[in-house]
Amino acid sequence: MVNFMEKTKNNGTTKIGIDVPGPKTTCEDRKCPFHGETKVRGRVFLGIVKELTFQKNALVEWERRMYIPKYERYEKRRTKVWAHSPLCLGIAIGDKVKIAETRKLSKTKNFVVIQKME
Repeated sequence: MVNFMEKTKNNGTTKIGIDVPGPKTTCEDRKCPFHGETKVRGRVFLGIVKELTFQKNALVEWERRMYIPKYERYEKRRTKVWAHSPLCLGIAIGDKVKIAETRKLSKTKNFVVIQKME
């Protein structure tokens, strides 16, 4: 039986328990789920990078629809979340990314980018 919580080395990257391809480059980031110590758990979302600051922070945004019973219609709402962006993934503004929940990394960050969607 395979234990998915166990981190095993594979081509210089670590398996994180979610079926995503590892990055092609390496980094020395301690908060990187592939090359560092951060464990991924909880929710996973798809979103678009709206802002990059300080080299390792990314503001990820996605739309959701909420039903309004009074009007029997849906309205669009947006969710914005700060996520840690490892340098080995090469994230840019406008990229579609997959983020996963992790432990609290700073005051406002508890998500990490795990894949750049093509």
